[in-house]
Amino acid sequence: MPVTAPPEFLAALRERGFDFFTGVPCSLVKGLLAYLDEQDEVPYLPATREDVALGVAGGAAMGGKQPVVIMQNSGLGVSINAIISLHQIYEIPTLLLITWRGYEGVDAPEHIIMGPVMPQVLDIFAVPHRTLEHDAEPSAHLEALDWATQTLKETNKPVALLVRKGAL
Repeated sequence: MPVTAPPEFLAALRERGFDFFTGVPCSLVKGLLAYLDEQDEVPYLPATREDVALGVAGGAAMGGKQPVVIMQNSGLGVSINAIISLHQIYEIPTLLLITWRGYEGVDAPEHIIMGPVMPQVLDIFAVPHRTLEHDAEPSAHLEALDWATQTLKETNKPVALLVRKGAL
């Protein structure tokens, strides 16, 4: 059972102004993705790759939307160019929900290398981040959303929430 159920998490995102969702599938957020797919309150556009989702989110932001990009940490590597040469340079505030697979060294092979080093990769590229823990109270997830929302407003650049298994 997730710490924060998909309907409540989406409602919390919407209350904070997030109104456009895109990204790639990941089993760590399958409940959220399924809920996004079945609801009709906000648009959700599935993407084939993380960097494609970032491009779509950039267009949505230029059209007045506040985007959320859902991605796997294994796709962070292919996304770095879009993050730094599009979203950071042109100050496109985008919430990155990055599933954190492989952080304990156990997962599918594509997650084993990126998992343990993902926070350092985000630090190198100046992407502020917090973690949604699987054993946290739901209020901690709301506090992380508040932090992300405030940081986006202050910096006008991407901010990441790292999603551990069982958090959503």
